[in-house]
Amino acid sequence: MQRKLDAKLICSIFAAGLMSFSGVLIETAGNVTFPVLMNDFHVNMATVQWMTTGYLLVASIIMPLSAYLKRNFSSRKLFVTAAVLFICGLLIDAVANQFIFLVLGRVIQGAGAGIAIPLMFNIILERTPLDKIGLLMGIGTMITAVAPALGPTFGGLVVNTLGWRYIFIFIIPVMIISLIMGLTSITGETGQVKHTKLDVVGFISIALTFIGLIFAFSNLSTILQKPLMFISPLVIGVISLVVFIKHSLNTSNPLINIRVFKKTKFTQGITAYFIFQVNTLGLSFILPNYVQIVNHSTAMTAGLLLLTGGLVGAIMSPISGRLLDNYGAQKPIMTGAVFEIIGGLLYCIFASSLTSGKIILFYAITMLGIGLVMGDTMTASIGQLAESENTDGNGLFNMAQQFAGAVGTAIISAIMQFVEQTSSQTSVTGKYIAAAQVGLIFILMIVLIGVYLLYAATKPVKTKE
Repeated sequence: MQRKLDAKLICSIFAAGLMSFSGVLIETAGNVTFPVLMNDFHVNMATVQWMTTGYLLVASIIMPLSAYLKRNFSSRKLFVTAAVLFICGLLIDAVANQFIFLVLGRVIQGAGAGIAIPLMFNIILERTPLDKIGLLMGIGTMITAVAPALGPTFGGLVVNTLGWRYIFIFIIPVMIISLIMGLTSITGETGQVKHTKLDVVGFISIALTFIGLIFAFSNLSTILQKPLMFISPLVIGVISLVVFIKHSLNTSNPLINIRVFKKTKFTQGITAYFIFQVNTLGLSFILPNYVQIVNHSTAMTAGLLLLTGGLVGAIMSPISGRLLDNYGAQKPIMTGAVFEIIGGLLYCIFASSLTSGKIILFYAITMLGIGLVMGDTMTASIGQLAESENTDGNGLFNMAQQFAGAVGTAIISAIMQFVEQTSSQTSVTGKYIAAAQVGLIFILMIVLIGVYLLYAATKPVKTKE
């Protein structure tokens, strides 16, 4: 296929990107609706979390299929399938009168997003001129990065003025626009379709891996009270992962080519990517709760305080991609890593007195770093692979992102809950400050590991003269 940057390519990226954007927007906006949903459907916090967990679980299971789907179906067919699934899920949620139907709608949306997110990056990797890949990958990352920035504010506004159902109703026309854009810009590419056999054993084992690990981490906060609820699914997940790895290395047609992990710089890059995703999600959990519990502000205020930083990170994504195209990966990525360290240190130093102004400033510094790091890390890491391995690398990065989404908040939440239970503080505010301090220190520690991995991944290889 001829690589040409034109209006049709931009349109196809935005069409697939709108679906990814909508999925993440609903996920982050939905967090604000949890108290309302608990009251309307008479469910507890553990149950209402399935709004998010169900979506992430299905998206994580579908994403390993991205390489198989790309080989066996045209981009156009995949896009239309994803769009129809997503719209059906939105319609179910908009009229749901029982909580089980609300979760069902989110699960169907997860299936659509699981197809759409890898598809967007596959279109970029396949059709973009080589000297523009960084820019376009940055734009793709920006589309999905804007959603977490807008989600809490969007959710708060809609819930406070119209009711939670309108979160889904407002997204339906967005998805219809996405479908129309995709139909006019994404071609059939029938000549590239190959009919290969699905690796059923690989799919079942990786699906059980995600189900086991996501269930385990979702129960991490109750490990002291109900250890088997964590240990049992963890064992299932780990055993399934071992089966998947052994099977994939011994079959001629694996679901996803994990041999790409033999390339050290790719492995370092995707590990750092996972770590920084956990970092972002951890902060998006700690800070809104801090604003409400410690500073006694509203959920709407919490969303607005994070909005500036989220937008900074989103805007920096295409800029960092352009910097990668012009100067290589190391300069923008390591610059972003420095901002990440600065932001992490500031959070730890001022953890007991995070005023609104400090939160806006520190979060903007952190998200500036994220904007420089995330898209370029994905681009540079996949660039280490042969072109025939791009789809596998892309699928693995998207799996890492979704898995970080499923377990990142659970890990931070469990750490903080343990600190709250063991803290000598007597007030709710004091207990949360102590928990937030430990949570922020943990985030800084994993960020430092991520920065080291990024340095190793982007360090130029010396050639013998």
